[in-house]
Amino acid sequence: MKVFNLMLNSINDVKDFVNIVSKYDFDVDLTSGRYVVDAKSIMGIFSLNLSKPIKVEVHSDDCDAFMAEVDRFIID
Repeated sequence: MKVFNLMLNSINDVKDFVNIVSKYDFDVDLTSGRYVVDAKSIMGIFSLNLSKPIKVEVHSDDCDAFMAEVDRFIID
């Protein structure tokens, strides 16, 4: 499992992120405060507070290709 933070600053960022996540079979959860949503759900993501960093949990050990694709959204 991988855990990191990301920022989605625009509607297009959310759309691009969901399109990337949807290509993979493993589960990805997004956590903002006490809310946890499926990263493949665009409506779920829009229910989060997008003005703050979002915690991402990737439920796979073989996710290097995924990490490379979402690298532009990752923050420290």
